[in-house]
Amino acid sequence: MTLRRVSGVSKMLGAVLAAICPIAFAQGPALDAPSRSIELTSSVIAPQPTYETHKFFDRENRILFVAVAAVNGADFAVTRANLQNGGQELDPIVRVYGRSTPGLAANFAAETAGTIALSYFCHKTGHHKLERIVSFVNIGSSASAVSFGLLHR
Repeated sequence: MTLRRVSGVSKMLGAVLAAICPIAFAQGPALDAPSRSIELTSSVIAPQPTYETHKFFDRENRILFVAVAAVNGADFAVTRANLQNGGQELDPIVRVYGRSTPGLAANFAAETAGTIALSYFCHKTGHHKLERIVSFVNIGSSASAVSFGLLHR
């Protein structure tokens, strides 16, 4: 590519950016125009959030967290029983901890705690629907693992 072609491309890119850039069309106050001062009074009311806020440990979350703990406990019991009867852990992450019962219990306890922590993070960032979905996804995945484990004994 020649220098002339590069400079032509850069001129065209500059023209396109100037055409779509809103700052290029910004207007400021005229230099000789008097400035107006805007006074804020106490009658200005801050906008209220439109989403519904709730406490983190409300009734629905408590029920979801109990269900998460129960299904993860069932997943632990079925996985442990299958491993003791010669079964094989299919999840490569859990396979590392599946060699001992305390390690397996710690894995499922950490999964439960992680679900609650992720739900809390979503709650604090204002994603209240997502905070509930996190629990539903964990319940669904653990319930499917329990079903698979019971069917393949």
